[in-house]
Amino acid sequence: MQPFTKKVIEIMKNIPEGKVMSYGQVARTAGSPRAARQVARILHSMSQKHGIPWHRIVNAKGEIAIKDGEGKHTQKLMLEEEGVCLEKDGTVSFSRYQHFPDL
Repeated sequence: MQPFTKKVIEIMKNIPEGKVMSYGQVARTAGSPRAARQVARILHSMSQKHGIPWHRIVNAKGEIAIKDGEGKHTQKLMLEEEGVCLEKDGTVSFSRYQHFPDL
């Protein structure tokens, strides 16, 4: 496993309940600010295997990035179960819920 991949997994696994990070924020924290798409690929391919709380990752606008209705609904429900209230426009308020890891 590449060092960047390992770091991304570690960062995502440590997002606490009720908090979110964006793909780009994870990439920056892992040391590669332009690698948001790579973070998305890691999340998609490794979340189940590594127990990553995939639902705590949103896009830079605070939106759920999943396009299909069922997946989007599932992520919304999982966030709400953790106390994350989505705004009327369906976004997550970064000022209330963004996680800043101590790395």
